Amino acid sequence: MEHIILLDYEKCVGCRQCSLSCSFTKEASFSLAKARNTVLWVHRAEVFMPMRCQHCESPLCMDVCPMEAISRNEETGAIVIDADRCIGCKMCMVVCPFGAVTWDADSHSMIKCDLCDGEPECVKHCVYGALTWLPTDEAAMVTRQAGAGYLANALVEIKEA
Repeated sequence: MEHIILLDYEKCVGCRQCSLSCSFTKEASFSLAKARNTVLWVHRAEVFMPMRCQHCESPLCMDVCPMEAISRNEETGAIVIDADRCIGCKMCMVVCPFGAVTWDADSHSMIKCDLCDGEPECVKHCVYGALTWLPTDEAAMVTRQAGAGYLANALVEIKEA
């Protein structure tokens, strides 16, 4: 069964523990530049937003890679980059709508989230529970329930106005 990292942005406080645990796991270094995810402050909405690869069903990054260095790990469903095949053309970085692919100057290769082989460290170290690792069908239900809650709150505000 496929899983997804589900975000509850209302719980994210911007501590960047997810990014630091990622960089330590992947690079043995606490470096935000080496993380395969990032936490952005979205000023207009006044929220922190953890951003990472969404492991798209039809990934643009895989389509544009001239070296076929990007593939799907059939066991985890993760879109992964083969650093040995990557020539660093950065086309994957250009087309990713989430900004999830970055250049690593030390390895001269592109890097991105690989879901830690099905055990995402970012989720394990999210102190405030903003990230959860759920089966996709369960994540869909959680998302629907949250959407219904937002809609109910909006309707109450309209009635009270």
